[in-house]
Amino acid sequence: MQLNRLDSDLLKKYEKRVLVLKAMAHPTRLYILDILKEGTLCVCEINELIDADLSTISKHISLLHSAGLVSREKKGLKVFYTLETPCILLPFNCLEGEK
Repeated sequence: MQLNRLDSDLLKKYEKRVLVLKAMAHPTRLYILDILKEGTLCVCEINELIDADLSTISKHISLLHSAGLVSREKKGLKVFYTLETPCILLPFNCLEGEK
């Protein structure tokens, strides 16, 4: 195995990973990722499942979107969110003893 020196390109890679980890570092955001693995939902449907005001939920989703974990599509007056990286949840299956 060849080890690479931590240069600016490699550092950018790890900074992106930190951004993703920070975006996931909240129970509500992890829940949003979990429910989106079942399919695309509009923010109103997500709001029905979470006991929080819409602005708080929107902030959580915005962080997930900024990290590249979810995509959004506006259809009329509604915004729909899709999980872009379902594999991001695999480590939790491992930690929780699932396969």
